[in-house]
Amino acid sequence: MIGKFFHTPRAKRFHITTRYYDAEKEELRDREDRIKAELGLNEKKEWNSNHRANIRGTFRQNMGGFSKSAEDARRRSNTRLIFFVMILALAVYLFFKF
Repeated sequence: MIGKFFHTPRAKRFHITTRYYDAEKEELRDREDRIKAELGLNEKKEWNSNHRANIRGTFRQNMGGFSKSAEDARRRSNTRLIFFVMILALAVYLFFKF
C-alpha cells in the first residue's frame, strides 16, 4: 500500500491504426490529380451565389435581445466577484474585531 501511495501512473498513449487504407487507390488518385493538373483539366468548385462568406455572429444578430453577449456575462461575473470579496472582507473584519 505504501508503494502505491508514491506511484504516479504514466500517461496513456493514443494510437489508432487506419483500418481501410488502400495504397493503390491513393496512388491512382494522386496520379490522376497530377495528370489533370498537367493537362489543365482541374475542376474549379464554384460557390453558390446565395453563400455568405462571413457568417460569424449572425445567429446572435438574428436572435435580437434574446441572446446574452459576452460583455454582459463578463460584467455580471465581475460584479459577483466584487460582491463576494466585500462579504469575505466584512467577515474577516468581524472575525478579528470581536
